[in-house]
Amino acid sequence: MLSWAQQFEQVVWLDSNNYQMENSSYDAILAVDGLTAIQTDHKDAFEKLKEYQSVTKDWIFGYLSYDLKNDVEELSSNNKDGLKFPELFFFQPKKLFLLKGNILEMHYLSMVQAEFEIDLEEIQNLKPIVSAQEPAKGNKKLIARISRNDYIKKVENLLEHIHRGDIYEANFCQEFYAEDIIFNPLEKYLRLNSISTPPFATYLKNDSMFALSASPERYLKKRGLKVISQPIKGTSKRSKNSVEDLKLIKSLKNDPKERSENIMIVDLVRNDLAKTAKKGSVKVEELCKIYSFEQVHQMISTVTSEVEASLHPVDILKTTFPMGSMTGAPKISAMQIIENLEETKRGLYSGAIGYFTPTGDFDFNVVIRSILYNLYKKYASISVGSAITAKSIPNKEYEECLIKAKAMRMVLEG
Repeated sequence: MLSWAQQFEQVVWLDSNNYQMENSSYDAILAVDGLTAIQTDHKDAFEKLKEYQSVTKDWIFGYLSYDLKNDVEELSSNNKDGLKFPELFFFQPKKLFLLKGNILEMHYLSMVQAEFEIDLEEIQNLKPIVSAQEPAKGNKKLIARISRNDYIKKVENLLEHIHRGDIYEANFCQEFYAEDIIFNPLEKYLRLNSISTPPFATYLKNDSMFALSASPERYLKKRGLKVISQPIKGTSKRSKNSVEDLKLIKSLKNDPKERSENIMIVDLVRNDLAKTAKKGSVKVEELCKIYSFEQVHQMISTVTSEVEASLHPVDILKTTFPMGSMTGAPKISAMQIIENLEETKRGLYSGAIGYFTPTGDFDFNVVIRSILYNLYKKYASISVGSAITAKSIPNKEYEECLIKAKAMRMVLEG
């Protein structure tokens, strides 16, 4: 299906990699070939999306970039941007595939229904264009936008803000990039996905712009009147030795610094959800639970709320965006400070990719552990970050960034 989809200008592929999570609706989704679309900068972006979703009343797929923070608050983004993606992009697919277990649903708009059987036959007979096992092509050494020494100085600056009481946590990020690089995005996505097999994997194509994501994190899901957020804070490497791996899980579970990171963001998420929730409906269903992935162990919490049926779904996103796990707390102060210290405009990194259903439900991931690529500009970018708190040790934070970057670097550097 994914090889077949490459003929279209707009593609969104969402894959759970058979990761059994309680709140999952589908194992995989493929949406292709936009009938209508919206792409815009941050100015009035959420109102434009609200209108587009209300008028369309159909499945729509796309993304919210981190810089939509400038629509929500009096903020700006003036750092270097090598990717030049639109700040918001959604499209209404002509063809939609929903996979759950052994059942594949195919939803086609009336104008293309005659192509249904032809497409199904093509997909069944098509040999994959590329595979994760093929020799890598287009490899190139990534350049660090911030040197290790500069990174440490910037984290020390953040710690001064924390000790002064300006903030008590900030998610500080850095970019690794490659210029004049040409590769097959599908090949790189398949390779990245085979290394990481995360529950919120995404392949997104918008003409010459691509997001190849191995995200382990859900940002926000709405199902009926229930809203679910699952912030990640707390990371540990994995070991191939099972005894050592269990020790790493136990160490992460009991690490006071990692737990405090997670609990601070849970408080922030509770506050964000309360803006649209029915009174008394915000609940923490899981606190600091350890989930294991191919590359890392992660500490994840689950926070839920109930909303009124009359509430527009876009308003839930607007009042919680950007997600607390990628900003810090207090949120606005943290965003102001990290904007001054980071060297790169985050763009789609730290944003969200997902979809709305015709009934106004939605599901969005957090764009982390991702390769962003502008084929036209021949520019590839990965960004990684960590949560800085009063107990942070700059060198250890840098090492955490390298752990998170490992899979993407393997894919791009070979």
